[in-house]
Amino acid sequence: MAAEHGLPGHLVDFVGALRRHGVAVGPGETVDAAQVLSVIDLLYRDQLREGLAAALLRRSGQRQVFDSLFELYFPAALGAGAGEVEVPRVGDDEDGAVDVDALRDILGDLLRDGDTAALAELARAVVDALGRSGAAGSGGQGAGSQPSWSVYQALRTLSPETLLARIMDDLKAGMGGEISDFTDDMLRREIRDRIARFRKMITDEVRRRTAEIRGKEQVAKTAVPKQAEQVEFLSAYADQLAQLRRTVHPLARRLASRLAVRRKHAKRGTLDMRRTLRRSMSTGGVPMRPAFRTRRPGRPELVILCDVSGSVAGFSHFTLLLVQALREQFSKVRVFAFVERADEVTHLFEPGAELSGVMNRVLREADLVAFDGHSDYGGSLGGFAEHWGDAVTPRSSLLVLGDARTNYRDPNLTVLRRLVGQARHAHWLNPEPRRQWGSGDSAALRYADVLPMHECRTAGQLADVVEALLPV
Repeated sequence: MAAEHGLPGHLVDFVGALRRHGVAVGPGETVDAAQVLSVIDLLYRDQLREGLAAALLRRSGQRQVFDSLFELYFPAALGAGAGEVEVPRVGDDEDGAVDVDALRDILGDLLRDGDTAALAELARAVVDALGRSGAAGSGGQGAGSQPSWSVYQALRTLSPETLLARIMDDLKAGMGGEISDFTDDMLRREIRDRIARFRKMITDEVRRRTAEIRGKEQVAKTAVPKQAEQVEFLSAYADQLAQLRRTVHPLARRLASRLAVRRKHAKRGTLDMRRTLRRSMSTGGVPMRPAFRTRRPGRPELVILCDVSGSVAGFSHFTLLLVQALREQFSKVRVFAFVERADEVTHLFEPGAELSGVMNRVLREADLVAFDGHSDYGGSLGGFAEHWGDAVTPRSSLLVLGDARTNYRDPNLTVLRRLVGQARHAHWLNPEPRRQWGSGDSAALRYADVLPMHECRTAGQLADVVEALLPV
């Protein structure tokens, strides 16, 4: 249903977009945001952005999504805007090609001076000029065709990174020609930061112009970055995985606090039928005063068997870091990695261990490869049961991490059944979508007949599963 027109309706649309991108915004936060709109002049966009962020955001890691959607729903301009920066062209008429060399000179001067407002105006003018001339698209502009906006083409045309040496020479000349190594390093970092901010200006401008043609909702589906907890492990690139790793400890704190609430609500143990019946003798057999067994909170041992091959390694790494952060919830944790065969790597995850490059150490130091380096679940399960089978006891919770893709090798279900039978609890966490289980060389459905298998494509899904598995 379309929201009502006017500023209140626009705010409701903005809040709806935030919710669709995983930002939990309730009625109370929406009312607070409406009060912000009533007291802040809409022309002061920086104040408006910060005011709405303070009213609507309640958790860390949501700011990037908020800022991207804010640029779409509260744009700095409409169309080409009314800026004063003119893009130089080859020739006297406005239809001439963009003069790239002159444009780079202007950009270099603005980056050197650090004029943020002028850089934003330049980004707007450049995107408009390149889009209308066809330089930003894959082909020329035909008669009656719409402009084509492209971040890649615009940044390739300007190549702001290549201006660093020129800007540094200008700054050194203005400081007398000789500067210390420390000053040189600081200036280079500052210029790189300005270049990064200009790249973001170009990205935001292309997104805004595209939204005017295709619609804000359509652009938001593809152009707004996902929150870290919504990024799929198997499709995440390096920067996203690094961002995910930074969310481990905040996520662990939330899970621990939820566990504390569950324990508080579960103070009483199970019903003690014998004591209840004895008490009922004084009330004619009516159990007026039920008796409960004393609850003994358990801290079971945890045994983790994780696939560290290929793209699955990102999922296994994040899960192991999460378990490490929740280590105090278990009396003992043992970690076994495998590719073609299994090996214990518990010592790499001991409290106080350096975890920044731990997966590289696992692959380098553990004995995981026998022949071709492809995953062999059956062989790994067999080797684990042979050498470390006694690690799984009636006090243990067994956790298997992996996509269950066996490369058409024997899945060794017999050994897995025996291990599951030895454990108090057993669960399998699979980073692949459920719809792909059983396709190709996946033995996920066969393994799922032996122990519960959970889809854990994102950190959000993983958190829900781990929360349910934590001991109460």
